[in-house]
Amino acid sequence: MSAQRPADGPARDGRLLAWAELLRAPAAFTVPGDVLAGTAAAGTRPTGRTALAAGASLCLYEAGMALNDWADREEDATARPHRPLPSGRVRPGAALAAAGLLSAAGLALAACAGRRALAVAGPLAATVWAYDLGLKHTPAGPAAMAAARSLDLLLGAAAGPGAVRRAIVPAAFLGSHTLAVSLVSRRETEGGSSTAPLTALAAAGALTTVLAGRPTAHPAPDASTGAPTPATPADKATRAVRAALAASYAATFARPLAHAALNPSPELTQRAVGAGVRATIALQSGLMARAGAPGTGVLTAALAPLAGHLARKVSTT
Repeated sequence: MSAQRPADGPARDGRLLAWAELLRAPAAFTVPGDVLAGTAAAGTRPTGRTALAAGASLCLYEAGMALNDWADREEDATARPHRPLPSGRVRPGAALAAAGLLSAAGLALAACAGRRALAVAGPLAATVWAYDLGLKHTPAGPAAMAAARSLDLLLGAAAGPGAVRRAIVPAAFLGSHTLAVSLVSRRETEGGSSTAPLTALAAAGALTTVLAGRPTAHPAPDASTGAPTPATPADKATRAVRAALAASYAATFARPLAHAALNPSPELTQRAVGAGVRATIALQSGLMARAGAPGTGVLTAALAPLAGHLARKVSTT
């Protein structure tokens, strides 16, 4: 019995690593910010229902990751044989079962967050499954991916008592970023086109301007004079946070896009896609600061280095 234990440990670690690869664990750090950005956009503070919505969002996201590899298992057997399913480290049936269970768990958590949250989570789950099982390889694929991210932000708004309609514009901003990344990713294996990186670069510039611009909530003018209320130290600090988060977003995404536009090789295109995924956290944080929740934005931004650390650990283990 004692002779088996040393072998059991590495085998168990190998299974955990395989599932971490299947579920793309580092990318999961980009998920909570969707819900928190939606909460801030709706003008409310995070509550227990926000946590339930974040759990629902994470479950649905990971369901999509498992379903993605199950749907692509035959293609991956040729193009990416190292992936968990074609390499035999995870059984296809187990991946499909995980996708179903995670989807059910996500909808259950959304139901616990309230009827409005469930009303958003249902279409979100449907979009995830439709994308992986049919839309991914069609012209509608990038739009479906963008819709999923936008719905994820609206899920955060719907979980609280705030007005969901206030989160529609931020959801569109997040969807635009996701659409840009998705369009670039379509050429990441063969490269050869500067159009998508240039389009994404223009979108990144526009979003950076939005993040660094005026907040969505403006201070009321002075009641006696009608003049604009002077900026307080807190206002100045918020502006500084917005500017820093906007700069972080641009620095993360714009430079790799410029490189991919100048030299659209598969390697540089893949780097641009990876940068776009990481920049999602900076965008979410900037949207929170823009909506008047700079503290939550800064805390969310701290997830970026954690995601990078986990990505390096998974890739080198």
